[in-house]
Amino acid sequence: MTSRVIALDLDGTLLTPQKTLLPASLEALKRAREAGYQLLIVTGRHHVAIHPFYQALALDTPAICCNGTYLYDYQAKKVLEASPLPVNKALQVIELLQEHDIHGLMYVDDAMMYERPTGHVLRTTNWAQSLPPEQRPTFTQVASLAQAAQDVNAVWKFALTDENMPKLRDFVSHVEKTLQLECEWSWHDQVDIARQGNSKGKRLTQWVESQGWSMKDVVAFGDNYNDISMLEAAGTGVAMGNADDAVKTRANVVIGDNTTDSIANFIYKNLL
Repeated sequence: MTSRVIALDLDGTLLTPQKTLLPASLEALKRAREAGYQLLIVTGRHHVAIHPFYQALALDTPAICCNGTYLYDYQAKKVLEASPLPVNKALQVIELLQEHDIHGLMYVDDAMMYERPTGHVLRTTNWAQSLPPEQRPTFTQVASLAQAAQDVNAVWKFALTDENMPKLRDFVSHVEKTLQLECEWSWHDQVDIARQGNSKGKRLTQWVESQGWSMKDVVAFGDNYNDISMLEAAGTGVAMGNADDAVKTRANVVIGDNTTDSIANFIYKNLL
């Protein structure tokens, strides 16, 4: 039997706007696993922020986190492969964030760090408080991101938010030109900065090929710009109906949005 993989983005794809999993999606993915499919979460999130979904899906595969920055083994509780930001690059990003007054949430080791709470931090921490204690991600307020970047083992990425979208776009353009870093939009008002060359598609390809399989046997579901590399690398790239048109044009198939049973319907019709 040909080895087969289903790669799943979370936010805007497998998750509803309320950050929940649809019962139909859970059932269809359970049946896909029973039929021999390997399920893999491929997300912009930190590994500490996907516990409830990983457990609900009853996975035993590693998770690709922070847009391909690292591969995390939940069973062994360790990073298997990683391409974190060099410390000097992280410090340069922090300096620019301060100069331009842009909020940055820094993803490190096993936590997410910030200097001052903003809408994005407050929304995410409110969601975290709704989870059982053992599933809650770790948010840490620090006096200095620059000091923290030098104290931790790894800086995975920065998640930037600002209500002034032209300001945020200009900042991203500046970072790309001056620091040669990877900048990918993961939400309509959030852009992620990581080491150049990191992407969901690249890390997914590495993992699939390490198992002796081919990307032509991968079905990938996504909705945002940071999913394009994965949608294009997979044998079948499936874009959600709520995706921007620019994302849809890079996929093989477009289905319904993330509030409907479109993922389940696709699995039953095309994979089982």
